[in-house]
Order: sequence, then structure tokens, then C-alpha cells
Amino acid sequence: MAMRKLKIYNGPDYDQSSVSLLQTASDTGTVKVSLGEVLPLLADAVASQRTWLTDFEDDSVTISADLYDVLQAYRHFRRPGA
Repeated sequence: MAMRKLKIYNGPDYDQSSVSLLQTASDTGTVKVSLGEVLPLLADAVASQRTWLTDFEDDSVTISADLYDVLQAYRHFRRPGA
């Protein structure tokens, strides 16, 4: 009978070519990524009611002024239950 080998998974291996970061900020605790990369993940996490979202609900994010204007207009004109 053949011996089975146990493999330990330590997470994904990232090299510089596979990481889709647009720019690393000067502060090592921040990363700049595209909104298109983040939104699908956040939408899925919200839809799945992931509890880890509450860990970040008081964190601030920086968005462009035009996106902020669009979000404010969306908030104003959306109708609950519509």
C-alpha cells in the first residue's frame, strides 16, 4: 500500500505578476485597487451576510468626488421597496 503524503495549505502564493494591485500606497497598511475588483467581492459578502463585514464598518474609504455625487443622487432618488 502506498504511503500518502500530507500537504499543508498556507494560502495562495502571490508573485508580483499575479497580484492585481494598481499601486501600493506609501503606508504599508493600505493598498490601492480598482473598484471593479472590490465591488463583486463586497456585494457577495453583503448578500451572504458575512459577519466579518462588521469588523470594517467603521473604516473609512477614499472615493472620487464624482462617484460620491453619483452615490448621493442614488441615495436621494431610490425608493424603498420599489
